[in-house]
This record gives sequence, structure tokens and C-alpha cells, in this order.
Amino acid sequence: MPAASPASGDAGPGIDIGISAGDRQKIATELSRFLADAYTLYLKTHNFHWNVTGPMFNALHNMFEEQYTEQWNALDDVAERIRALGYNAPGSYAEFIKLTSIKEEPGATEAPDWREMVRQLVVGNEAVCRSARKAIDVCDDADDEPTEDLLIQRLQTHEKYAWMLRSLLQ
Repeated sequence: MPAASPASGDAGPGIDIGISAGDRQKIATELSRFLADAYTLYLKTHNFHWNVTGPMFNALHNMFEEQYTEQWNALDDVAERIRALGYNAPGSYAEFIKLTSIKEEPGATEAPDWREMVRQLVVGNEAVCRSARKAIDVCDDADDEPTEDLLIQRLQTHEKYAWMLRSLLQ
């Protein structure tokens, strides 16, 4: 995976926030992986919101909407943190596909049944948790508490989503 790319064209002063350039790059790289996983999960959750059918339709349609709305709002914070560290945030499907650990799923042509949707969202939320933990370790080594805090909040949210979704299958 390529390292995070620095923002270009900046004629302003260099970044001196108490984190070395090397550590900022490592953090931005892990945040980019996390962002790709989080965005892919957001997209999958939104897809399933649109395409869920069956006896659980109303409950899952509403649950998926609540989750994808919260996820969408959180994506911006992650991307802005990458920018604050002096790097470009990935923002295209092509970049996300290269960075994500979550398999994308087809939409309307091959939508799975509701149980499979829920199972895939459990797996996706757990993948986001693993990405968050990896990034937290890098942030901890660099004493980057603001990024750690952001990731810990996301970790708590995705652990909760995984638990709630898993409970539907028991």
C-alpha cells in the first residue's frame, strides 16, 4: 500500500505540532486505511438500507439508516484529521478499493437476504474495529492523543454496531 501523500502547493509555514514528519506520515497512512474501511462499510450499509426485504424490512431499514447516517457524519472527521496532519485524504472509489479490507457487494442485481446483509455488516464493523486498533497503536507510539481519541470513539461505535447486528442473528 502506498504511503499517504503530502498535501501539495502549500506556501504556508511547515507543520510543527509536536509530531515528527515521519510519524505524521505513518498516522496518515493508517488513517487512510481506516477511512477506506469506514467508507466501504458506510456504502455497504447504505446499499443494504435500499435493498433489504423480508419480514425484518422495517426494523432493518430503519437501523441501517441510523447507522449509515452516523457513519457518514464521522467520515468527515477522519478525513479532516488526515488533512490536519499535512496529508491528502483518499476520496475516490479507486483509492478506497486499494486501501480497504472490506469486500464490496453488489446492489440491486444480487442483493442478499436480510440475514446475510446483517452477517456482512457484522463482519464489516469488525473489520473497521481492527483498522481502528492498528491506527490507534501507531498514534500511541507517536503520542498523537487527538487522533487516538477520534479512533477510540469510532472503535466504540463500531463495536456497538457489531454487537447489535450480531444479536439479530442469535
